[in-house]
Amino acid sequence: MQKDTSIASLINKTVVITGASSGVGLATAEAFARAGCNVVLASRGVDALNHAVDLCQSLGANVIGVPTDVSDESQVSALADRALSLTGHIDFWVNNAGVMASGKFEEIPIEVSHQVVKTNLLGYLNSAHTIIKIFKQQGHGVLINNVSIGGFMPAPYSAVYSATKFGIKGMMECLQGELSGEAKIHICNLYPQIQRSTGNMHSAKYSGLDFKIPPFAADPRDTADQLLKLAIHPRKDKFPDFTSWALKAMHGILPRAMVNTASSGMRLLMEIKQGESTSGNVLVPSGPPHQIYGETLIPMPSKKTKLVLGLGIALGLGLLLISGRKS
Repeated sequence: MQKDTSIASLINKTVVITGASSGVGLATAEAFARAGCNVVLASRGVDALNHAVDLCQSLGANVIGVPTDVSDESQVSALADRALSLTGHIDFWVNNAGVMASGKFEEIPIEVSHQVVKTNLLGYLNSAHTIIKIFKQQGHGVLINNVSIGGFMPAPYSAVYSATKFGIKGMMECLQGELSGEAKIHICNLYPQIQRSTGNMHSAKYSGLDFKIPPFAADPRDTADQLLKLAIHPRKDKFPDFTSWALKAMHGILPRAMVNTASSGMRLLMEIKQGESTSGNVLVPSGPPHQIYGETLIPMPSKKTKLVLGLGIALGLGLLLISGRKS
């Protein structure tokens, strides 16, 4: 985590983090624990949650874990009550819990698609509905949403996941307007690209999909660092790295070319891999591994190499898009 001279402002502040048992959520728990916050962690899986609590305790944090399914409003309300019982206030709430199902829309079981909506969209809604009332009573607070670049451009063969991310973006932008008169209450949205986390390993996959994390994926600890910075310096919308910004910009120029190209790549993976269908962690808590980093397609390059690769890919896609527009 990068050092910030104002990080001392987080000491003894209380943060609630949902989806905190692995991936970006676990990295975020680690980041806020190192910053000196009182940390309240939430996830469905008890064993994984206990592991996350142990990690934060080893960093010297005052921490509790609260088993929570964010798609259930009553459990979210109970989570907030437990957090308030810790210090009497909640300064930051990080919406991070999310699930994904990839495959042909009609081949994904409807109960899986319904649960993706409940966890992602209703989970963020339940949390916002709960914490905004608390923030108004306190007179301050920051709601930080890990939205994903999927809030701006659709993820190929992940129609329902994309619908939830577009929905989160719209809902939070509206709430930002509602709270524009509250000088000390902020809603912040982060739009990161694909992560080198356990998220892909735990996700639901159908239609023969069996893919691993590409080499250009972002480091979850870098994303967690950006979520932490939003707590220190709130802003409405943020793209954490060049790749996420470039993807959004290119999709804005030629959205059809971007979507069709990505979808073609996914169709090729379906034909080649023929993986076993799995509901992953959509209907049940995530299984092992309960860690930050997931399995990658190839060994991860250095940050400098990733930057060069990213610039090369961006340049290539830019030329492709310009060529496509001329034709």
